Amino acid sequence: MNVKSILPFGAKRGELARAEFNPFSSLQREIDRVFADFTRGWPALRAFEVSPQFDVTERDKEIAIAAELPGLEEKDVKVELVDNVLTISGEKKAEKEEKDEKRHIVERSYGSFSRSLELPEGVKPEHIKASMAKGVLTVTVPKPAVAQPEAKKIEVKAAA
Repeated sequence: MNVKSILPFGAKRGELARAEFNPFSSLQREIDRVFADFTRGWPALRAFEVSPQFDVTERDKEIAIAAELPGLEEKDVKVELVDNVLTISGEKKAEKEEKDEKRHIVERSYGSFSRSLELPEGVKPEHIKASMAKGVLTVTVPKPAVAQPEAKKIEVKAAA
């Protein structure tokens, strides 16, 4: 299996690939940092952030992808494969209501996420399985069969 499709490695073994020059990437990083700094002071905003991390494990016959999605149910999560790109997305909605004789409080919060991962060529979508238990989504992708190179004997002739 070609690990390059999963991990960002360059031509030399162990060397991280350099990102292509994009004039807007530094602006995007700075905007992300500003928003992260802003939400750091607001526990209510920080508590509802939804940005799952992937744990990718390569086994002999399959690739297992796990994502922690606390508070989400199966109906809140969507897994798609388009052109060998696996996308896991979802939306978390929460509503809390407190009501008594003197007050009525309703709090609503929403958050959505989307993460994508490129899979190796030859993965068959019909064999991919996804399950969710206790807030952990597990996606199992069978590895595609490795094509065996065809050996052909070439006769060596004397030069004229």
